[in-house]
Amino acid sequence: MATASMAFKSREDHRKQMELEEARKAGLAPAEVDEDGKEINPHIPQYMSSAPWYLNAERPSLKHQRKWKSDPNYTKSWYDRGAKINQADKYRKGACENCGAITHTSKTCMERPRKTGAKWTNKNIAPDEKIETFELDYDGKRDRWNGYDAASYVHVVDRYEARDNARKTFLKEQQFKKLEEKNNTENVEEEVSDDEDNEDGLKVDEAKVDESKQMDFAKVEKRVRTTGGGSTGTVRNLRIREDTAKYLLNLDVNSAHYDPKTRSMREDPLPDMDPNEKFYAGDNQNRVSGQALEFKQLNIHAWEAFDKGNDVHMQAAPSQAELLFKNYKINKEKLKSKVKDTILDKYGNAAAEEALPRELLLGQSEREVEYDRAGRVIKGQEMALPKSKYEEDVYINNHTTVWGSWWKDHQWGYKCCKQFIRNSYCTGAAGIEAAEAAADLMKANIARKEATEDVIAPTEEKQPATWGTDIPDDLVLDQEKLAEALKKEDKRRKEEKDERKRKYNVKWNDEVTAEDMEAYRMKRVHHDDPMKDFLN
Repeated sequence: MATASMAFKSREDHRKQMELEEARKAGLAPAEVDEDGKEINPHIPQYMSSAPWYLNAERPSLKHQRKWKSDPNYTKSWYDRGAKINQADKYRKGACENCGAITHTSKTCMERPRKTGAKWTNKNIAPDEKIETFELDYDGKRDRWNGYDAASYVHVVDRYEARDNARKTFLKEQQFKKLEEKNNTENVEEEVSDDEDNEDGLKVDEAKVDESKQMDFAKVEKRVRTTGGGSTGTVRNLRIREDTAKYLLNLDVNSAHYDPKTRSMREDPLPDMDPNEKFYAGDNQNRVSGQALEFKQLNIHAWEAFDKGNDVHMQAAPSQAELLFKNYKINKEKLKSKVKDTILDKYGNAAAEEALPRELLLGQSEREVEYDRAGRVIKGQEMALPKSKYEEDVYINNHTTVWGSWWKDHQWGYKCCKQFIRNSYCTGAAGIEAAEAAADLMKANIARKEATEDVIAPTEEKQPATWGTDIPDDLVLDQEKLAEALKKEDKRRKEEKDERKRKYNVKWNDEVTAEDMEAYRMKRVHHDDPMKDFLN
């Protein structure tokens, strides 16, 4: 129930309020009245009848549930097309510089651009357009026929009616001419009896039958939507009666399947028949031809675009999907033509109609050149060799030949010095000799090494030296000094772990012997050693 306020009520007041509401629902008490004097239905739930707190409703009311914008004509209003409201005598500041109207600027002016605008001539000032603003609701904004004038379609109806009348008149005249010619022919051949005259009169009367029935020669009368079968209506006969039904084209039981419920036959009933002679090739023929194939491609494009992240849906926004597919085809054709033009510009068109000159094909010309016995040119000019777009005969780093003039062991190099490094400096014949000597020395070393490996020499157990290499022959370690050095290393490690054992007065000796280095190496912990955690 609508209440004036949500103030605190005592238990007694609350009980009285509940009894009053029950009496109003039972019809024993009069219904509550709002601000406008209208009764409030007591059966309305409280969450609907209670006004929000921010409206500050002092009296019960259902105004917050009603439509505030109650203009009955807001969906029927529309712009007054082409209406003018005022025409000035001279140019006004801020008006269109072209026509002089104050309602638009020269950039949005729809008039023909004048040679000299109204701003400078002050003549022929155009009237101001009528500018209106409407506050439309949801349906009014989306009404595609809002503002449409039905009278603008009258000329289309009149044109079609005139065409139909002309057709009917022409057909009627043709029938009269045929009957008159037939009657004249019969009168010349033999006398016409009274019965024949009556028959001709009937024929002429048939031609004068109402045109509406004459035009319904291609319609079939059916009864639809009545108790006995429907009101009589005309339904056009969409199939010529002489056409053979699709299920009668091939009576073989193993031929194309015919579904009587959907009246469809997907496969071709006569696959061996000449395609030029048969008029029906199955319903699948319509799916792979015409606009059906384009619609299929449109669906596939929408799916692929959605998989790639574009927000496209064929059923939700078909116009958007069709526009994207159209732009895709245009861009694809542009790209193909661009690639084709690029290839033709780079390599030329061998299929062009312009044939190359015979002189270019056979390398012949009318130029005469004479040579002596030594091959020198005596008369004329020797033909210049064609050059490529790349630099030729460019020698770098004192080389006398170009890179790639020498090939050996699957490597390119310089022929002048037989080097394989491209940016190397040319060493000439001395470099070639040095390279050959190095190669001979390497071959000799390899042969000597192979000869020594054949004879297995007795291996002597050598103790690794202090720095990780083999011990030289002249180095001898004293075992007593080594044992003493090991004890000193253990003592030093204990002092590093616990400094309390370290004495106050420390004597430091900078001399390191070979035994000290060996002891350090033997006691050193290798971090990569997997058994380092088990050492003492």
